[in-house]
Amino acid sequence: MANTNTDLTEEDAADLQFPKGVELQSHKNYHDYCIIRDDFPLFDGTDWTAKEELILLNSIQKYGNWNLVNKELPNRTMKEIKTHYDYFYLERRGSNQLPAIRETETSVFLEPIVPYRCRINDADEPPRYSPNTVGYKSLAGYNPARSDFECEFDPNAEDLLSNLKSIDRDDPHYDLITNLQCAVISSYNRRLVERQRWKRIIRNHGLIVLRKVYAWLHRYDVTITRPVYEKLIRFMQYCTAAQFEMLLEGLHRSGELKIQILRLCQLRQKGITSLADARLYLKLKQTHEQCENELKSFHANAQLNWKMNNRNFSVDLPFIKKKSGFTPIEIIGMPGYEKLTPSERELCRNVRLVPITYLELKEVLIAENKKMGSIKLKTARKILKIDFENAETLLISEVHMLLEHRKAQNESAEDEQEFSDVFMKTLTYTDRFRKFKNKETISAVRNLLMQKKLHKFELAAIANLCPETTEEAKSLIPSLEGRFEDEELQAVLDDIQTKRSIQY
Repeated sequence: MANTNTDLTEEDAADLQFPKGVELQSHKNYHDYCIIRDDFPLFDGTDWTAKEELILLNSIQKYGNWNLVNKELPNRTMKEIKTHYDYFYLERRGSNQLPAIRETETSVFLEPIVPYRCRINDADEPPRYSPNTVGYKSLAGYNPARSDFECEFDPNAEDLLSNLKSIDRDDPHYDLITNLQCAVISSYNRRLVERQRWKRIIRNHGLIVLRKVYAWLHRYDVTITRPVYEKLIRFMQYCTAAQFEMLLEGLHRSGELKIQILRLCQLRQKGITSLADARLYLKLKQTHEQCENELKSFHANAQLNWKMNNRNFSVDLPFIKKKSGFTPIEIIGMPGYEKLTPSERELCRNVRLVPITYLELKEVLIAENKKMGSIKLKTARKILKIDFENAETLLISEVHMLLEHRKAQNESAEDEQEFSDVFMKTLTYTDRFRKFKNKETISAVRNLLMQKKLHKFELAAIANLCPETTEEAKSLIPSLEGRFEDEELQAVLDDIQTKRSIQY
């Protein structure tokens, strides 16, 4: 080495131990220097030369990848490189003047390795779909690799700066205009901060994949109920993901205890005072209901009815299967159960009506009665009638996926049940006439058609029939006539055909 302020001999450099920061006389460790020789070891106890040390540090800074670093040092193995870097740099064995790495609780108190703590699939959340694929579009323009969105929150924020122009200092209003421009820039910065805040909320709470978010919230439909957790979601931005989940889990557990108490109270009203008696009662109740159903089926069979057999018929009567009634459902613990009277509970149980829905319909009828003074049966039927204009529609492909899922659940269950003829025929029909084979394609087609402001029945008809031309589409769905230009409608139909052709 040579010092640019005063020349040093090779012996002086060795005595100074320049790499360790030793100073001697007028030679200071902050003086400018240049490297003349780099074939000497920089640290004690190693055969690595200073040249190799520089290559190592530069390549780590450049690549950050051990495979590429190893290519820069072909005479060293990857294990050698890692061991050398850890020992002399990370552990600071080469010099105590190297920057120290901040210690954390995990680095000081090592935790034992627990296998299977997380699934491999969780590391790929959200999934990294390739651009221009159906899965990529289903993420609503989110780029996982960059953690960014194609359409930003508050996308018009940059418009504030688009009209700003530079002002000449000689302008008499220079100070005023400059202050106004600074205020505009400050406003823009505040909007950027708000944009980053919403990104941080989405990232920290895992709100990218909406399908999983909805599945997570549906878990609380019975205990917390939907109206409550929809209001609680607004406060998600003020707490961490763990805190918000703890809040929901606490309310969920409270709801479960409430349901359990309601069930125990109902059993106590029947004179049951122990859990063993309760289990026996529920088992006998299930057996009783099963026997009742079998008895109804027996009475419905004319060939087994003694009153019919006592008559002289020349031919055997065919088996007459009567339409079975609805099986009562268990409504204990459902939203609104505690607000019902005993007679209302029995009514909801027999007609298979959710208590909260019954209460809503009841309030509508009471309000109408107060408004009109009385209410006729015809008016009540009209009020409670389902509004088909706003009814939801399912595609044949979606129905097929639901039936397949139900079939798979039944096959994996311990007590496999036999499906009815209606179920199997519907499954066969949907399998034959479905147009799309996976959820990604169905979601992409739905999103495409929803952008065109179609009626729900028009949307379902186009997706189920998949016409290839505008003439065919308008003949099958007459309401499309006059609402869309042929070029626009044809572009939609072509896009659907493209999605059908590339689905897997």
